[in-house]
Amino acid sequence: MGSRLPATRALARDLGVSRGVVVEVYAQLAAEGYLATRRGSASIVAAHPGVPEPLEVEPDVQIAAARWNLRPDLPDLALFPRTQWLSANRSVLRQAVNTDLAYGEPLGAAALRHRLAPLLARTRGVAAHPDRTAVFAGSTQALLVVASVLRDRGATSIALEDPGHRWRTRALVSSGLDVVPVPVDREGLRVDDIPDGIDAVVVSPDHQFPTGVALSPGRRRALADWAVSGGRIVLEHDYDGHLRYGASHTGALQALAPEHVVYVGGASALLAPTIRLGWAVLPARLVVPVANRLFATVLASPRLSQLALAELIERGQLDRHLRRVRTIYRRRREAAVRRLERRLPSARIEGSPSGLFVHLSLPEGTDERSLLTSARARGIAVDGVGEHALLPQPPGLAIGFAALPEPTLERALDTLADAAGDGEVARAREWRESMQPDVRDNTQLRRYELWLGDRLAGHISYVRSDRVIALTHTEVEPDLHEHAGEVLVRRALDDVRRRGARVKPLCPFVADYMVRHPETRELLAR
Repeated sequence: MGSRLPATRALARDLGVSRGVVVEVYAQLAAEGYLATRRGSASIVAAHPGVPEPLEVEPDVQIAAARWNLRPDLPDLALFPRTQWLSANRSVLRQAVNTDLAYGEPLGAAALRHRLAPLLARTRGVAAHPDRTAVFAGSTQALLVVASVLRDRGATSIALEDPGHRWRTRALVSSGLDVVPVPVDREGLRVDDIPDGIDAVVVSPDHQFPTGVALSPGRRRALADWAVSGGRIVLEHDYDGHLRYGASHTGALQALAPEHVVYVGGASALLAPTIRLGWAVLPARLVVPVANRLFATVLASPRLSQLALAELIERGQLDRHLRRVRTIYRRRREAAVRRLERRLPSARIEGSPSGLFVHLSLPEGTDERSLLTSARARGIAVDGVGEHALLPQPPGLAIGFAALPEPTLERALDTLADAAGDGEVARAREWRESMQPDVRDNTQLRRYELWLGDRLAGHISYVRSDRVIALTHTEVEPDLHEHAGEVLVRRALDDVRRRGARVKPLCPFVADYMVRHPETRELLAR
């Protein structure tokens, strides 16, 4: 629809027919409503009731449209080892024999499985063997295939952490199993809350999404015992298990019960999501059913990228890449934590020092949805805990730190703080930290905020000690009366006077107002 047709002379020449034949055909198509013609212009294909309208599938989250990428599930794509990946692909194509371009094994290229198994054993403590290792188009497909196999073998229900990544939940729902949410607390999945009759459970023991907590040693053992005692299956989703910062971590849960735990990982956090490579280390009884399921759906996963990854592992370049990004991500995580603590002092950072994100627990009563709307209106791509939950959750954010260099990351977090309305309060906190010892050491400073109705809320804030109140003011909305800012300051100063305190101005607006009005000069802190 709307496509231009070639000129009658040109089409006649290309087809080897007379121009009169083409003119007659065009006229007939126009008479039947298939073409729109206009003297002096090219004929175009007309709209037709039988032609379906084009449909666009909206992505779950529009990453490209965001100015600040704080997505919790993305690495820094600029760090992808392009040169090494290109070299590995060239090497694979030079060395590949003709049969390497055939369909291949349903469980994945043997070259990759024979390199993945020792890599996972060395880096994550997985009890892995090439014959029990399968390759997929990402870890989500691995979860879906295994869940579908369990359904085919008689399973009816699967439990998962709640909250948990919505993409994972969607995949498990599509397997046909009944999905049952199980709560998570500071020790991870609450194993004792798994209902009776559950056939399998999905868990991320080392870095739960989106809370960031690690499964405690006691619960790891309890979960393994739960699986062994009932002949059940645990799917260990180790989506960012190779990214650890700081203290050593326990190995994979799979090592506690290899015949009852499916270890699932992928290359999305390690390298980039676009290469679509994931893997699973399977109990013996699931190897053949998984191979049959893969053969029935895709025959075999694409081989060239598998062979390239195998080459990358063989050369030691994947290890070097991991060492490099761990150093960079650790630095960015530390910068993010510092910035969040300064700019969002009322929130708490929780979770283990791992992966690509931090969990920010918001104050009770925070409207998470409104905060996300405000953040996204400012161009921030960020996820809320509630967006990944089946049951109601306390307000919180999963904030990615890996995708942006430190200066850009700090600006993004400043913008997020502005969206949260804590930016000016944090500036007061910075002043508090710089006060003289005789003031700073007084009774614990408490934060007060003056709420003057929905339209003026959040534009004046102050921090109080026994002696001094730090007062700051932010710009009000442009459609408010021009002297609304002075109204805010005057009301705040009245409150200061009642408390018998002095004022330390934190911005020129407040200082200028106090100097210009004799009744407020006396309140200035000496």
